[in-house]
Amino acid sequence: MKTILNRMAAPTPPFFVKLRNIGLVLTAVSIALTSAPIALPVVVIKIAGYLAVAGGVASAVSQVAVSDE
Repeated sequence: MKTILNRMAAPTPPFFVKLRNIGLVLTAVSIALTSAPIALPVVVIKIAGYLAVAGGVASAVSQVAVSDE
């Protein structure tokens, strides 16, 4: 567990910083779609759920990547 915490605190390479930010944007868009005050088609809600999962996984994996400089 301590190794994972150390990896999360270590510097992240620029590519993974961009990937993390894209994942956060995907998650934010999916949350906005699922919490919209209007009725959306079921397909849109299902795609938003997949975007939330993909964004969360991309953000988590990108945060744990470290540079070996």
